[in-house]
Amino acid sequence: MSIPLPPSSGSAAVQAADPMGVDDIAGVGLWRGALRRLVRNPTAIVGAVIVSGFILVAICAPLLTPYQPGTAEWANRVSTNHVPWRDGDHFLGLDRWGSDLWTQLVYGARQSLIYGVVSTLIGLVVGTTLGALAGGFSALGGRAGIWVDTVIMRIVDIMLSIPSLLLAVSIVAVLGQNAYAVMIAIGMAQVPIFARLLRGSMLSQGKADYVLAASALGLRKRKIVMGHVLPNSIGPTIVQATLNLATAIIEVAALSYLGLGEADPAVAEWGRMLVSAQERFDSAPRLALIPGFAIAICALGFTLLGESMREALDPRGRR
Repeated sequence: MSIPLPPSSGSAAVQAADPMGVDDIAGVGLWRGALRRLVRNPTAIVGAVIVSGFILVAICAPLLTPYQPGTAEWANRVSTNHVPWRDGDHFLGLDRWGSDLWTQLVYGARQSLIYGVVSTLIGLVVGTTLGALAGGFSALGGRAGIWVDTVIMRIVDIMLSIPSLLLAVSIVAVLGQNAYAVMIAIGMAQVPIFARLLRGSMLSQGKADYVLAASALGLRKRKIVMGHVLPNSIGPTIVQATLNLATAIIEVAALSYLGLGEADPAVAEWGRMLVSAQERFDSAPRLALIPGFAIAICALGFTLLGESMREALDPRGRR
């Protein structure tokens, strides 16, 4: 009696019965399968379009406007009888300082992108280093490993107990009002998130079957942790970095709104645009609505893309 064989991985029956699980049956790698699921996800497509547009505007800012984001160039055009938000030469108008609003907007996108990426990289590098040390020493075991894990995580818990914006404000107040202080402040506020996420992922991976199999084969714990556990644990941390970009952009605008951003008035920032629009909000609300809308859309794009990446890499969402 012949035994019926299961359908092949490329058959139409398997694809129709389990379209999200074909990658597992066909032996497709984790990242390649995640990319396939992202391409089929409308939310990921919308987020990618928003993020791509934001990056394109930031890179091509000098090509999108003939002006520079300074105020002295238009200062002679502002007088007591001039209405700065009604100017035919500037389709979005001028702010109360005489600066072109469109120029401030596109150059503000560049500043937000630089601040967000650099601060997120700072938080990612420092946080993953602490998380890898804590998770690695905990996985190695022993009294020294437990001691190192405890000390690192107590420091992380102290940082996590302080609200991120308050921690960023405190760091800027200590380091001074400049671009480097803003990026360091926002990056350090993100360190506890990455550290706890990577440590928890490493502890979870340490109980996987492949770790038990590697131990049974006689591999050293250090090689198992650094060569297998850590690479398999870094995925959720990278996805979290995409989500943290949205938070970083909002916090950059918040620090500028509070007067703790870049001190140079020639540097365009969306948060500073909101501050300058307060006195004219009743008569010209678009001076505040335009940068506020830009901040919201930019943060939404990174959030949609990050959430879609998290769902695509989640093993429970493959089927």
